Amino acid sequence: MRQTNFVERHRKEWDEMREFLASSKRTADSRPFAGADFPARYRRLCQQLSVAESRGYSRGLHQELHDLVLRAHQQLYAERVAPWRAIARFLLLEYPQLVRSQWRYLAVSFALFTAPILILIATIQYHPDFVHTILDPDEIATMEFMYNPELQDRVGRQREADTDFKMFTFYIRNNTSIGFQTFVGGILFGIGTVFFLLFNGLTIGAIAGHLTHLGYTETFWGFVSGHSAFELTAIMLSGAAGLLLGHALIAPGARSRRLALRESAAVGVKLMYGATALFLAAAFVEAYWSSLATIPVIVKYGVGGLLWILVGAYFLIPGSRRES
Repeated sequence: MRQTNFVERHRKEWDEMREFLASSKRTADSRPFAGADFPARYRRLCQQLSVAESRGYSRGLHQELHDLVLRAHQQLYAERVAPWRAIARFLLLEYPQLVRSQWRYLAVSFALFTAPILILIATIQYHPDFVHTILDPDEIATMEFMYNPELQDRVGRQREADTDFKMFTFYIRNNTSIGFQTFVGGILFGIGTVFFLLFNGLTIGAIAGHLTHLGYTETFWGFVSGHSAFELTAIMLSGAAGLLLGHALIAPGARSRRLALRESAAVGVKLMYGATALFLAAAFVEAYWSSLATIPVIVKYGVGGLLWILVGAYFLIPGSRRES
């Protein structure tokens, strides 16, 4: 049987399965089929996946059926566990696996975000006035004041922000707003996400390049080294989630755009759960560790490097054996 005929024959059943999996809180009358039919439909779905694999149908169809089988399996064999155990399992095992499964979007997000940072840092060392094309004079003056090693015993903040807790709440609000904007921007066919990734990359690159050129390396790089692993990773995860939404709208495949967006949003929201946790961790480190000027910069660099290693290990190791 040709793939086109195979899809036409079973498409209605697959759509009904998706709707059933998304309607767990609906009444029985509003579901596309009775719950008692679910095990039999799940077995047929597994058989259809096997047929698609054996006949060498397209990778897109194979991935679609594989994802549907996985969701149905989780629904059928879901364990009733304590909420805290479910949260721990998600954060310690399922979330790193989810991020790895979306590595293509993460790679694009990484490129869009980090390329402007690196380019601006290098450019401003040779053309210092270029910073004025990115930042206005007031922003430049503020950055110079915040990281001037001769002016204060706290770096990365204004003098009137006199408590760590006050800055902790400020960093939470600021960081999460960046992540939310980057994620939601994906609804505009990905354009908003691309804009916010580039914009934040250019801004960070301009600040880093300017302060490095001024010689404020210990105050600036010592400040950002501690929380950079959490904050920058969270921004890139938010970008990956937004790009996932945009791709669903641009190339929904055989699905309707509404269905593609709904399924991609379910994955994107899960990505944002972890990004939010990282933003919170970044805000805590930024408020209570990064701003301390009394800690030797070599210690800050060492802690920052260790945190980058731990973040990398977190995303690369948990559940990797199951995937091999």
